[in-house]
Amino acid sequence: MDPRKQLIARLPKAELHIHIEGGLEPELMFELARRNGITLPYASVDAIRDAYRFDCLQDFLDLYYQGMSVLKTEQDFHDLTWAYLLRCQADKVVHTEIFFDPQGHTGRGVAFATVFEGIWSALQKGERELGISSRVIMCFLRHLDEDSAFATLAEAGPFLEGITGVGLDSSEVGHPPRNFYGVFARAAGLGLKRVAHAGEEGPPEYVYEAIDGLMVDRIDHGNRSLEDPELVAELVRRGIPLTVCPQSNLRLAVVRSMAEHPIRRMLAAGLLATVNSDDPAYFGGYINDNFNALVDAVDLGRDEIIQLVSNSFIASFLPPEDKERHLAAVKRAAVA
Repeated sequence: MDPRKQLIARLPKAELHIHIEGGLEPELMFELARRNGITLPYASVDAIRDAYRFDCLQDFLDLYYQGMSVLKTEQDFHDLTWAYLLRCQADKVVHTEIFFDPQGHTGRGVAFATVFEGIWSALQKGERELGISSRVIMCFLRHLDEDSAFATLAEAGPFLEGITGVGLDSSEVGHPPRNFYGVFARAAGLGLKRVAHAGEEGPPEYVYEAIDGLMVDRIDHGNRSLEDPELVAELVRRGIPLTVCPQSNLRLAVVRSMAEHPIRRMLAAGLLATVNSDDPAYFGGYINDNFNALVDAVDLGRDEIIQLVSNSFIASFLPPEDKERHLAAVKRAAVA
C-alpha cells in the first residue's frame, strides 16, 4: 500500500462537514422502509446506487429529500447516526461535528424532539462506547424562507444545551446568505456558533455575505473563493476555515475531475482547509476515501496530509485543551 494511504489510515481525525441524513446507505434505507411500511420507488439496493448519478446539486437534493422519507422514529435516527459512528471508528475519526436538517423532517410531520433525541442518544453512546466526541449543528434549509428558519430556531429552544451551532445548507444558487442575516443574528445572541455553505455552486459574493453578514465561524465548501484573491486574503487573515468535500465536489460537478481539485492550491494559499465526506452514502465514500482519492488524483503529499488532519482539529469547536491533546496525538501517529 502507498505509505501515504497507510498514514491516512492511522492518523486520528476530526470531521466537520457531514450531513447525518447523507449517511443513509441504501441497505439501511431499505431496512427502515420495511420497518415503517414505506414503499420505495426502487426494486433493490443496486437500483438505488444506480440512481446516485448527479449532474448538479439540485439533482442530488431531489434524491436526498426522497431518502429522508424512511426516517420516522427516534430509533430510526439513532440507527442512522450509529451507523455513521461505526464508519468513524473504522476511519479513526475521533471527533465529529454533524449537521442535521430539522425542517426536512418537521415539514413531513416528524417532531423536532424525535429527530434530535434519536441523533443525540447515538452520539452519547458513541462517546461512551467508541470514544468519539461530537458536536451537533442544526442547519436551516435555504430554499425555505427566513420565517421558517426562525420557527425552527424556536422549536430547538428546549434542546439548545445539546446544539453547538447553526448552519445554512440546501440549494445555494438563488438563495444568498443575506436572506438569513436576521436568524443568524438571533442564533449568535443565543451563543451558538455559525457556519454556512457558500462558494460551492454560488459565487464568491455569497462567501463575503457569509463572513460579513452571517458572521460565520467556518465556511462549508468555499471552493469558488479561489476566484477572488482579495477574498482568499481575507479568509486567511481572519483564519476562517473551509470544510472541503472532494468526492462531493466531483459527484456534483463542482470540479470536472478529481485531478482538478483545488485542495493543494488552498493549502498553498494559506487557507485553513479541511477534508470531509459531506454526504458519504451518496458520494461514494467516507473521510479516508476522500483523502485516498486526493492521493491518487492530485498526488497529495505526506506533509499536506498531516496539515489537513491537523487543520480539522484546529477548525473544530472543541475547547483549546482538547485541540492540543488531539494535535499531539496526530504528531505521535505521524511518526509511528
